[in-house]
Amino acid sequence: MEFLLDANVAYVLLVVGILFVLMGLLTPGTGWLEVAALFSLLLAGYAIYNLGINLWALVPLALALVPFLYAIRLVRWRVALLAASILLVMGGSILLFPGKDGRLTGVNPFLAGFVSLTVSGILWFFADRTFATMTAPPAMSDYHLIGKIGEARTDIQEEGSVQVNSELWSARSTSLIPAGSKVRVVGKEGLVLLVEQTQSVHSTQ
Repeated sequence: MEFLLDANVAYVLLVVGILFVLMGLLTPGTGWLEVAALFSLLLAGYAIYNLGINLWALVPLALALVPFLYAIRLVRWRVALLAASILLVMGGSILLFPGKDGRLTGVNPFLAGFVSLTVSGILWFFADRTFATMTAPPAMSDYHLIGKIGEARTDIQEEGSVQVNSELWSARSTSLIPAGSKVRVVGKEGLVLLVEQTQSVHSTQ
C-alpha cells in the first residue's frame, strides 16, 4: 500500500472516484459505476488520511461545477464557461495535496492538467447526452402513434399485440382482428393501443 502514499496517485484515485460518482448520478442503475466509485474513494481516503490535504483547495474544485453546469445550457458562452471550469479544476488539483519537504504543491501540474481535461471531456459527454435525452420529445408520443399502420402479431379483440414502427405494443379492438392483418392506430389508453383493421389477412385479387 506504500504506492498509495504518493500525492499524484492519491489525486488520480480521488478524481476517478468522483468521476464515477457523477457518472453514476447521470446514468443511474448501472451498478458497476457505484462499485468502482466506492473502491476508488476508499483507496483515496486511505491516502488522504496519511498524506493530509489542503482543505482550502476544495473551494476552486467546488466552484468549478458552477460554470460547467451553465455551459451545458448556454451555447453562446459554452467555450468560455468550460475553460473557466477546467482552470478552476486544475488550480484546485495542483494545490490539493501538500508537497514533500514543506512544498506548497504535491501534485504534478502536467498530470493535473491532463486529468482535468480528460475528466471534463468525459463529464461533458455524459452530461450533454443526459440533458439531450431529458429534453427530447418522446419518440412514440400519442401524436406520433395515431394514424400509424402496423401489423397484428396475434388475434386482437379484448387483448392482443401489434407491431408498429418496429416496436411491439399491447392492443385492443372493438371487433376481432386476425393475426397478420394490417391495422391502423385510432387511439391509446396508457400502454395499450386501440386499433382497427385496414386489410384482411387474405387479400382478394
